[in-house]
Amino acid sequence: MKKSEALIKRLLNILMKRLNVKEIDEIKEAVLMGSKRINLNYYPVCPNHDLTVAIGRHSDVSTLTILLQDQTGGLFVRTEDRCGWIHVPPIPGALVINIGDALQIMSNGRYKSIEHRVTANGSKTRVSVPIFVNPRPSDVIGPFLEVLASDGEKAKYKNVLYSDYVKHFFRKAHDGKMTIEYAKIT
Repeated sequence: MKKSEALIKRLLNILMKRLNVKEIDEIKEAVLMGSKRINLNYYPVCPNHDLTVAIGRHSDVSTLTILLQDQTGGLFVRTEDRCGWIHVPPIPGALVINIGDALQIMSNGRYKSIEHRVTANGSKTRVSVPIFVNPRPSDVIGPFLEVLASDGEKAKYKNVLYSDYVKHFFRKAHDGKMTIEYAKIT
């Protein structure tokens, strides 16, 4: 976790520049990465792997997800037209970086969270280690003022308490990107 801090800050600095955020001060840093969680996921061999989904389709509620996966594979991302899935083959030593819902909200939709799923394997176990970079539960997230001020852009998302957003995600079954609708202005 400590070693990931520099990488996370570097990624966020690059991403924020495209949003007209000149500097990540203490307040923005806390909202972007005030909480981090690491999971150790183990997927055993599944004899009926074509009838099973290891993790259903969803987008992460995080700002960013940094994923280390083993060589088994099984991670798929939804195509842009939402009609198919693309396998994300493991590359030794590489990390997969996913944009999460929190960053989609804070960027007012300029960055899109990625819908993904994990399939079961019939002959090999799978291990993955994601680091979820999140706002703190007590943070209110919404479009950054710098994003809205740049072109007089209207907010597409309302301000939401991050812990309420996360509770909404866990209250229901995985359903693709439907969680983001909770924060949309209709």
